[in-house]
Order: sequence, then structure tokens, then C-alpha cells
Amino acid sequence: MSDEDPRYLGLAPYLYYTDATEAVEWLTRVFGFKEKLRIVDAAGDVFQATVLAGDAEIQLTAVGADYWEAKGVDGPVGQLNVVYVDDVDTHFEQVCAAVGDTVEVSRPQDQPYGARLFTVQDIGGNSWTFWQQTSDVVDLPAGWQEIRPGEH
Repeated sequence: MSDEDPRYLGLAPYLYYTDATEAVEWLTRVFGFKEKLRIVDAAGDVFQATVLAGDAEIQLTAVGADYWEAKGVDGPVGQLNVVYVDDVDTHFEQVCAAVGDTVEVSRPQDQPYGARLFTVQDIGGNSWTFWQQTSDVVDLPAGWQEIRPGEH
């Protein structure tokens, strides 16, 4: 291994679902993600899949209770995924239309760190925040400061 920084080629969340077939359908229908690949078992159920949010890849897989038991936990804890969009209000309307009353979707809100965003939880318990950067100005509370390594 060299002393140079690693050459990162990307980052993809890897999400666990009880029913990956249902998850692929939900993520493409509700969020408008595009399906890139699915690997199915002999019954035609999705074992693993890749969906796209723009150019960003999201990996997902199906796991049962036995998987979590072997790890000594009850199940996945979920995670927060941030997806950058160019128009958060339009995307909010599209998501709300797709889920109707079945899922709670937070209303878009402006944040003091220059973003407008909303959050929704998917059928696997993962949270998705759709984020539109609105400003490079950060309005921090008194006593807080922004520090960028390498800048003096």
C-alpha cells in the first residue's frame, strides 16, 4: 500500500429489506429511482438489486430473521440516506402522490445550513432525506463555528 490517499471511485449504500422484490418496486415507484440490475432466486424473488438515484447506485438485498439472529440482533436499525435533488418541492409532491396516506412525509423545510429538505421512511425502516442546496451561507447558533481543515 502506498502513502498516497486512496483513489475513491464512489460510494453506494447497501440496504437490507425483508422483501427486496417489494423494496425495488417501492423505491422505483415512490422515489422515481431507476432499476439497474436485479439478481433473483429460482422463485423469481429479488435476492440483490441495484437501483439508481441519478448516477448514484444504491444496493439492496433480501435477508430474513435468521440473518439477524446469527448476528445477535433483532433486525436492521435502518439508516439515513441523503439524496440531492434540484427541486425538493416538486419531488415532495411526487412522493406524496405516490404514497398517499400510507406513509408520513415531512414537509419541506429550510435549514440554517443552506438546504431545503424533506424526509420519508421507506418500507424497510430506512430514512430518506431529499436535499436541495439553496445557499452556501451557514447560519450557525451563537458560539458555533464552521471549520474547514486546511483553511486558515
